[in-house]
Formats: sequence, C-alpha cells, structure tokens
Amino acid sequence: MKKLFGTDGMRGEAGKFPLDALTVEIVGASLVTRLREKLGRSPLIVIGRDTRESGEWIEQALVAGAGRAGAESKSAGVITTPGIAFLARTLPADAGVVISASHNAYRDNGIKIFSPSGRKLDEEVERQIESDVFSESSTRPSSVKIPHQPLNVENRNALRSEAASLHNRYLDFLANEIGRDVSLEGTSLVLDCANGAASYLAPALFERLGSTVTTIYNSPDGRNINLNCGSLHTEVLQSEVLKRKADLGVAFDGDADRALFVDSKGRLINGDATLWVLAKYLHARRKLTHDTVVATVMSNIGLEIAFKSLGIKLVRTDVGDKYVLDELLRLGASLGGEQSGHVIFPNLSLAGDGMITTLNVLRTMKEEGKTLEELARGFQTFPQILVNVPVKTKRPFSEVASIQSAAAEIQHILGSQGRLLLRYSGTEPLARVMIEGENQPEIEAHARRLASLIEETLGSSV
Repeated sequence: MKKLFGTDGMRGEAGKFPLDALTVEIVGASLVTRLREKLGRSPLIVIGRDTRESGEWIEQALVAGAGRAGAESKSAGVITTPGIAFLARTLPADAGVVISASHNAYRDNGIKIFSPSGRKLDEEVERQIESDVFSESSTRPSSVKIPHQPLNVENRNALRSEAASLHNRYLDFLANEIGRDVSLEGTSLVLDCANGAASYLAPALFERLGSTVTTIYNSPDGRNINLNCGSLHTEVLQSEVLKRKADLGVAFDGDADRALFVDSKGRLINGDATLWVLAKYLHARRKLTHDTVVATVMSNIGLEIAFKSLGIKLVRTDVGDKYVLDELLRLGASLGGEQSGHVIFPNLSLAGDGMITTLNVLRTMKEEGKTLEELARGFQTFPQILVNVPVKTKRPFSEVASIQSAAAEIQHILGSQGRLLLRYSGTEPLARVMIEGENQPEIEAHARRLASLIEETLGSSV
C-alpha cells in the first residue's frame, strides 16, 4: 500500500489526491473513527491552518468527515503549527490537526495531526488512515465541493470568536509562561512573517513584551505565503535589520514552527548557530541535560567540533524534527534541532516553535548582555559540498564494495576535521554525496570522485 504520510504529515498539491476534498473528508472520518475505538466516546479535535487560499475548504472537508464520524471540532482559524500542538495538549483535545505545507508555495497544502501530548500522530494510526483512504476513495462522492461552500455570516462570526479565544490562550502561554522573565523594553526587532500563520501572532507577542517591532511580509492574500520571503529568502530581512539598526531579525516560515535569525550586522544565523548559542547558555547554567544536544546528519561538523571543545556531546539523527524529538525523549535531553531552524525544547513543548525559539534567543542575549553576533562566535562553519547523483536503484551502499572502499578512504583522509555522508533521497531517485572539510577544493575533488563511482555502479544509465 502506498504511503500518504511522510515525516511531516501528508502533503501535496491542493485539490489533487491526496489533498482533494474527498480524500480529506475520508481522513477526517478515519481519524475520528480510530479515536472513538481507542477512547470509547466521541472525541474533540482542534483544527488550525496557515494562510493558503485552499486552507478554508480543506478545513471544511476535514470537519465534515470528522462530524460524520461523531467528533466535536473547534476551529482556531489561522494559527501556527505549534499553536495547535499547544491547544491539543491544554484544552485538552483528543487530537490537533494543522492544515499547512510549511515552507512550500501556496499551491501545496498538507495535514499534520498531533496527539494530546503535542507529539505527531503515531505511525500505526497513519497506516490505518491510509488503508481507509485507499478502500473508500473510489466508492463514495465528497459532500464538500471545490470551490468551497461559503459559510453564512452567523457561522463565520462564531468561528472568528472561537478562534480569537484560542489565539489569546496561546499568546498568554507564550507571554506569561515562556516569556515571563524576558523584558524586551528597548529592544528593536524586525519580524519576517512569511505572509503566513505568524502574521498576526508574532508582532502581537513581541509588542506585548515591550519590543519595538517592525514587521515585514505580514499581509497574506492566500497566494503570497513564503513568496520570496520567510526563512528560505532572508535577503530583504537582512537589509531591513541594517537599515533600521535593529537588534535582531527573525524569519519564520509559513507555519512558524521554525525560525532563522539575523544579527545586528545583517549576518544570517542558521539553526546550527542557534543551537550553539542556546547550548552554551544552558551549559553554563548546568541546565543542558546530560551535556547533550540532538541534531540531524545535516548539521555541520563545525558544530560538533565546537561542542566538543566545551564537553558537549552532539547526537545525530535522520533528517526530520520527528526523529530529533524521538531521540530527545529517548535520551532525556533538553535541546535539539535542525540546521533549517527547527529547535525543540522538550521541557517546554514537543513541537518546534519559532516564537519559543525567538524568546529563548532574546533571553540569552539579555542575560549575557551580548549581541547575537557576539554569542555566535566560537562556531566555525566548515566548507561543505552536496552532489546529487541520479540512480536506477537504491541499493544499500554497504553492499557495493567499490563504493564502501572509496568512502572509507575519503573519511580516513578527512580524519576528525571532516565528514562524509552518503544517503538516498526519500522522495527522488537520487543518491546524495555530502562532504565537509577544511579545504573546499579538496572536498570538491573527493565528492566528484565518489559521485562518478556511484554513477558508474548505480546510475540511471547502468
């Protein structure tokens, strides 16, 4: 059976399988059916979405299916992904559903499902939902059409009131619990909200805490989410920070579960550098549990070397915040994240939250009395090269003696000051060769050699 759920939920082009109205309605009904079987009662689900034009009709389809199966639904309207994870945990709801495709363009959308703990749905339930989708989608028409059926004024006003109440609940948590000891008086921020879910929430939070806030890309029109803005396009933010002589710039993505930063000199601070800043702060205060940070295989070796100098251990996982969280919980560690800007503080939230990350970065700056540029010193990003090689088959590299031998030789040459990572793409017929080291020409030569060998043995022309 084909998988619909990946490491970050279900995603695709809105209006096409599996993000068509029929399939979404089946997903809603299937989720509620599974919850009823487990709970022995009618469940409560809380639903939110980002600013894509497809979000409202997808939500209607999901609610229609959930209602048909006997659920009560609460709508948080436009809200961040971690906002829904928080609401699922604290209402409490039996599930939280986010309609978002994160950093993707507006044509795409997705469905992420959270348990009451704030963790993403377990794989067993995902497989059950997939089974229901493939067994039902060819036998029943959808009751929700595209374009969506407009809500009447009374229902729309009721939903807005409900959403406003849920937004305030989330903002109160961020301001009163996470940011209760963070005074931002005299701090100037530039926020790039990616025309996404943080467009209202982020400026409201940081102004409430006393910061002078300049907000850019906070005028969503349904189609401009992530469009040349947000965490994938930080050039305008960097320029605006310099222009306004701001203390910090923050770039969210469409659903604000990640954040990248710009220091006062206009320099981009990625997820690796953010982990360095936060880990040093926690380590100095003996709050970095087990002196361990969890990151992925994509984090730069420079981070590992910098941590080692402080006696901090870096544990790596596969790419995906889901895997980072699993390892954090397994180890009982207190900090983890990805180079892309997902940062997780499991003692505060089991979901990556760009606004929580920002509050913790600001707390670190305030308590240390330093700029972010000063805090990020001591971490050197090593040169890196990534080569994609089209392959005909994804045979395990360990079974190809010539590749294994060449890889072992390269890693021996790189020694402790370099790293080689071989992996296959999860979505494309590609092998990825990633090498980091001190010398750019040297690692490029190693990468070309290994890529040629993979092409000869596994390539699409073989």
